[in-house]
Amino acid sequence: MQRNRFPSCQRGLTLIEACIVLAIASILVGTAVPSFQESKVKRMRDGIAAELATDLHYVRSEAVARNEGVRISFYSTGAGRCRVIHTGPRSDCRCDGPGPAQCSNGSVALKSVFLPVDHPVQVTANVSTMRFDETNGTATTGGTVCVVPASGKEIRHVVNIMGRVRSCSPKVAGGVCELC
Repeated sequence: MQRNRFPSCQRGLTLIEACIVLAIASILVGTAVPSFQESKVKRMRDGIAAELATDLHYVRSEAVARNEGVRISFYSTGAGRCRVIHTGPRSDCRCDGPGPAQCSNGSVALKSVFLPVDHPVQVTANVSTMRFDETNGTATTGGTVCVVPASGKEIRHVVNIMGRVRSCSPKVAGGVCELC
């Protein structure tokens, strides 16, 4: 009886099969990574926008609860941008970088948020400060605060003089943002 030197049942992969599998896997991973990055920035944008909307509601309710005018002020430095929720005038508080904001002359910083200049999402405002009245919760000036990721798909929070906040994403037409 003669034995077959090469059994018909093969186990394992050849080197060529392994290389093909690795090439396909690396192509799939390479195409998935950019969409994960885009998704991560979108989640950051949504999180920062939600926190900002909450802060704007908080400023209004805190003014009424304290029976004292409360502000949200926006600062820009070489290190980044920050917002401070505080009592007293804007000039009494400052935010120079990470860490708590510093206030003087009896003003109190209730909350501060700092985003470094290299953060993928930035917060910009068309006003430097908004003060909310203690009696009616109205804002002395209305304003628009934008949460802008590097992709440019921003979220805007519009505060009217009644102190109400409306959030929207502007439509882009011809490269110019229109307020929704």
